[in-house]
Amino acid sequence: MTSAILRPKAAAEYFGVAVSTLYRWAAATDFPKPIKLGRQASGWRKADLDAWLERKAKEGQAA
Repeated sequence: MTSAILRPKAAAEYFGVAVSTLYRWAAATDFPKPIKLGRQASGWRKADLDAWLERKAKEGQAA
């Protein structure tokens, strides 16, 4: 299975938040951790982000 990789700016736009928010979520919550793409490059698998959104939506429905 292959999944698109969203670089930080694209991932932030996907969620409508700042890049720093993504990194804060990744450090403090169950948000997916970024994967290293190179020495100074990282990103998130879009499938991981979609799965996280789905989980959060189900948690919201159960509450």
